[in-house]
Amino acid sequence: MAASSDPLSPGSSEPRSITLPGILLGVGLGGFVDGILLHQVLQWHHMLTNASTANIPIGDYPATTVHGLQMNTLWDGLFHTFTWLCVLAGLGILYARITHDHRRAWASRVLWGWILAGWGLFNLVEGIVDHHVLGIHHVVSGPHQTLADLAFLGLGALLVLGGWLLQRSARPGVVADGAVVIGREGSPGDRGPR
Repeated sequence: MAASSDPLSPGSSEPRSITLPGILLGVGLGGFVDGILLHQVLQWHHMLTNASTANIPIGDYPATTVHGLQMNTLWDGLFHTFTWLCVLAGLGILYARITHDHRRAWASRVLWGWILAGWGLFNLVEGIVDHHVLGIHHVVSGPHQTLADLAFLGLGALLVLGGWLLQRSARPGVVADGAVVIGREGSPGDRGPR
């Protein structure tokens, strides 16, 4: 009986992609960088910092008042919960895919490329939705907020492009010591597991 051609089915002869877990890890880790660095360490903004001037009527929660800081802390916590769940899901799916067939491995460039692309996707979606469409916060408030928001989107685009190019740079490969080393998604790679 021939193995299934569906790369997600058990007994498949095709490797299952690590694109999804890589992107989920990138979304989660990129969100952690945003939340930890911009929200907590630099304190440039919180989730609802610009709620009073937002494009949707959600109230006013300035971080300079106790009530405003409580609401911003709550929403920052919900945001971190989402990013943590993305990392958890990414790790779970990655573990399931790399243990499916112990003879296969992917070049680290593939995983790191998709992680960078996921981080970039996080920046693009969060920047477009929260900064531009909803307007609930900006990277920094004030006269340069549009420039900072556009730079955030630019960084996101560069991360997506750089991640995509990195994962594409994995070389086609060979079978060595009983292990098929996978480079690009579904193509054998010539470097050992990383």
